[in-house]
Amino acid sequence: MLYRGSIGVIALLTVLYATMLDAFALDDAKYPDLKGEWRRLGAANPIRFDSSKPPGRGQQAPLTAEYQAIFEASLAAQAAGGQGNSPTHTCLAPGMPRIMNVYGQMEIVVTPHTTYILIDHIHDNRRIFTDGRNWSEDVEPSFAGYSIGKWADRDGDGRFDLLEVETRSLKGPRSFDSSGLPLHADNKTVIKERIYLNNGDPNILQDELTVIDNALTRPWSVTKNYRRTQMKQPIWREVICTENNNHVEIAKENYFLSADGHLMPTRKGQPPPDLRYFNQSQR
Repeated sequence: MLYRGSIGVIALLTVLYATMLDAFALDDAKYPDLKGEWRRLGAANPIRFDSSKPPGRGQQAPLTAEYQAIFEASLAAQAAGGQGNSPTHTCLAPGMPRIMNVYGQMEIVVTPHTTYILIDHIHDNRRIFTDGRNWSEDVEPSFAGYSIGKWADRDGDGRFDLLEVETRSLKGPRSFDSSGLPLHADNKTVIKERIYLNNGDPNILQDELTVIDNALTRPWSVTKNYRRTQMKQPIWREVICTENNNHVEIAKENYFLSADGHLMPTRKGQPPPDLRYFNQSQR
């Protein structure tokens, strides 16, 4: 009897498993095909927040006077050999919206409750919750922020073709790109996105991204474009930022390790780090 009962349980579990697979297959048919490897368009050009404009001042960022001055100081520091207002040289996460500049490979994994954006660069992965949840005051701020999304079927064909996303609960320091274009230190940034496949080319993904931030005089909107590569089985590279990173930050000063392992200045006239604890006599 026990043997026959076990067979019955196994048969029931098999049926349930098959039913679940069918359900997932039906769900999968609702969503756009975002599989594969995505790369930003214009990968040979300098990486910048608005890819349609030149880097640096050419971005024409709508900064307040206070934050324009911070940006100018960042550009001057970089011209002198420093890193300015760009904090990622020590492998600090770039955060949003800089994540979507997409420095390398991007993979998008869609599930009914969460859409994952995977970028193996520093710490660029994102979770976009699409399970109908509301905003919560208990969320701990993070560089990537807390993202809630909603799928929409714009043409009524029964298949979702637009992911609308809002991101809040961010922390810093963050900048728009490597030029040090600053976001406000209060970290009250709100980012809104409309992500969809190009109507004429399903291998082009577009992200209409709008940043609302107190460093800006108005919301700043850009459209980011990514192309799906034709690799049927992409090879996903492991990228570990700290590996072979020669930048060393000591007391908010950025130094560089030479090939033979010695500390070097990064700009003319830069003072060496304070060695007071090395100069004390041994006891």
